[in-house]
Amino acid sequence: MNKKDRKKLIPSAYRLRNYNFKLILYTITLSILGIVIVRSASVNEVQTSLLSTVEKQILGVIMGLAIMLFLSIVDYHKLLKLAIVLYLINIALLVYVRFLNPYTFMGAKRWIYIPGFGTVQPSEFSKIAIAVMGAWLLGKFKSRVNNVFVLILYLAVMGVSAVLILIEPNLSTTLEVIWGIAAMLFLANISWKWISGVCVTAAALVAVLLFAVYQPEQTLLNDLIDKQIVQDYQVERINAFFFPDEYPDITRQQMNSVMAIGSGQLYGKGLNTSTLESVKNGGFLSEEQSDFIFAVVGEELGYVGCMFIIMLYALIVIEGLRIAGRSPDFEGKVLAGGLVSIFGFQTFVNMGVATLILPNTGTPLPFISAGMSSLIGSFAIIGILLNIGLQKKRNILMEGTL
Repeated sequence: MNKKDRKKLIPSAYRLRNYNFKLILYTITLSILGIVIVRSASVNEVQTSLLSTVEKQILGVIMGLAIMLFLSIVDYHKLLKLAIVLYLINIALLVYVRFLNPYTFMGAKRWIYIPGFGTVQPSEFSKIAIAVMGAWLLGKFKSRVNNVFVLILYLAVMGVSAVLILIEPNLSTTLEVIWGIAAMLFLANISWKWISGVCVTAAALVAVLLFAVYQPEQTLLNDLIDKQIVQDYQVERINAFFFPDEYPDITRQQMNSVMAIGSGQLYGKGLNTSTLESVKNGGFLSEEQSDFIFAVVGEELGYVGCMFIIMLYALIVIEGLRIAGRSPDFEGKVLAGGLVSIFGFQTFVNMGVATLILPNTGTPLPFISAGMSSLIGSFAIIGILLNIGLQKKRNILMEGTL
């Protein structure tokens, strides 16, 4: 084979025309909207650090874009080679945050405080480390995924991070991680026998939960609290979801969020609205810059604005799934699928809480909510997806085999 023929076989994945500009466009659009909406949500902010919330958001977008572009040109196979290192760093940070870190906020140890700057939340980056580790581990045993010992190993390794996040406590991020772990197993072609078993187990757990909730005096739930398996506030939020009238203090945030979204009607009251009837300006919303940012979207941009943002998220998820389906190898498919599953689930949880579809739990809305950790983590996910998408047409043929 001559040199001309060999050149035809050289991978052309990193050509500009193969870049997924649609995914970049959706991401940048959401980021710009995030800055605008955070500015509106933080209009009454009392600045306590060097940078205001809006300034942090802008800085986070700039840093996130740089990280996204960097990861988009770094072969994801190099990340897979560093899977164990990334995973161990992730474990070390989670252990530090929970057991060694002196910073506590509202009874939770989720953040590392940086004087003059703010906080960093390691669990937001754990999602990426767990997905990379999961893809690497499943890739090592892809022909034996249904072996019971392989499954135990996979779940044990993944479970360490999940448990460390859970005991911070951070239930919402734990559920996002578990969803990603399950999605990667599904994409690894796990047997339907195992899937059926999980579905039956999940149904049984739901039945137990309903029994525990409706049990007189809730003996089972109280026993779980006594054994510190669940926290008081978690049980209260579950009860508030099923019996909202009996827990008005807990459901007030969500009820006000629904009221804010509904008050926006079709086109909203306009960004930075300062009218007296504004739910946001009336102080009826808490965490409107982060956990309940979707309520601000509904009030100020209305139904049209909400649907536009939901459409952008849906398009990102669709592009992510397409990238997973066209991945050049098993590991790329599992990694892309795991990351986009975590991203999509996080989005659904945030909107579900804001619209009272789900029990109250704090999780940021990707690219929209204030918070640099979530913002940079979301950009990193997009960067890895872009790199996997760049290599969808790779046809690597080593010169030594020609």
